[in-house]
Amino acid sequence: MTHQRALLQSHLAAVLFGLTGILGELIKSDPIMITTFRAFFAAMVLFLIIRSQGRRLSEGLNKKDAGMLLLASIMLAIHWVSFFIAVKTGGIAIATLGFASFPAFITLSEWLVLRERVRTDEWLILGLVSFGLILVPPEFDLAAEATIGLLWAVLSGFTFALFTIINRRTASHMPALQVAYWENLFVTLLCLPFALPYLGQPSAADWFWMAMLGIFCTALSHYLLVSSLTRINARSAGIIIALEPIYAIAFAALLFAQYPSIQAILGGTIIVGAIVWSGMRKQPDQS
Repeated sequence: MTHQRALLQSHLAAVLFGLTGILGELIKSDPIMITTFRAFFAAMVLFLIIRSQGRRLSEGLNKKDAGMLLLASIMLAIHWVSFFIAVKTGGIAIATLGFASFPAFITLSEWLVLRERVRTDEWLILGLVSFGLILVPPEFDLAAEATIGLLWAVLSGFTFALFTIINRRTASHMPALQVAYWENLFVTLLCLPFALPYLGQPSAADWFWMAMLGIFCTALSHYLLVSSLTRINARSAGIIIALEPIYAIAFAALLFAQYPSIQAILGGTIIVGAIVWSGMRKQPDQS
């Protein structure tokens, strides 16, 4: 794979991630249904990809890893459910910008949980993200739908940060596609009992969009991102993925005429700018 193709794949992954909010808006089913069958369709596709490569599904997996993958899957399930609630409550722009706070939560969690040293510039980035979040809703009123949607989106970002840290600290010796397969399978099994009361709810269109969400915005996007990392470094990929809210807001404006306010654009610019700056910083010497 060439460097340019890797860049193209990472941008395509960001576009597919950005489409998640769009499909969440299109699907009229309950967020727990969306989460369950997003994970189900993703797990099926990842199963086929792994088997087509001649790999074992349990490659590198042991009992300790299985427990940590289950814990990561719980965080992933909460992340997805809260994100889709945010989309349906506050709109696509607020949901994606609130979720974009997750790098700041990773920094905070690493300091609180892992006791890792946080540099001054990282605290500044955390402050900028927090300030940007305050600007995103038209008014920070706990009775307003926009604020409620933002709070759900921030919960989505927080649980995704925990999910990321758990994945970072465990199963590092497992192939990424296998990790993704098991986590999507676990999310399906965890959420299915809660989704059963809503099985009669989705329309044919809902089933189609849930399949697209699982196949393209989950399985394919993950595969593209993992593949691109063979030619570009994680920092470069992270900067590109940070563009996800921009793609999502552009799609929302084109498809649903959901236009963010000037204040929300300012807040989003601060958040995305802080995340891009975070990715471009020179990392401290680990030796």
